[in-house]
Amino acid sequence: MNKKAQGLSMNVIIIAAIALLVLVILAVLILRAGSGVAQGTDCTGIGGICTDDPDGCRGVGEERGGTWIPNPGKSGTNGGCPSDDFICCSSLVRAKEE
Repeated sequence: MNKKAQGLSMNVIIIAAIALLVLVILAVLILRAGSGVAQGTDCTGIGGICTDDPDGCRGVGEERGGTWIPNPGKSGTNGGCPSDDFICCSSLVRAKEE
């Protein structure tokens, strides 16, 4: 019986198990880090404000100052707002702070 071949087989199994463990740990770390991306790119993440004001972004501008424009890509629940009735207003020009 050739013990060297059997030892090599065990080494391959151990190395494969360690490599699999490393891949699982990397996958978990990457998936956890990726969850913050969606939060950082929604309406509030880009500095916008979700509003259901009938005047739209004009009402936000009157309340907060500056120039606010609608951002349809970030509006509704897909853009991080509470419901599809909300629009995302992004600041074009902010009012000067005193």
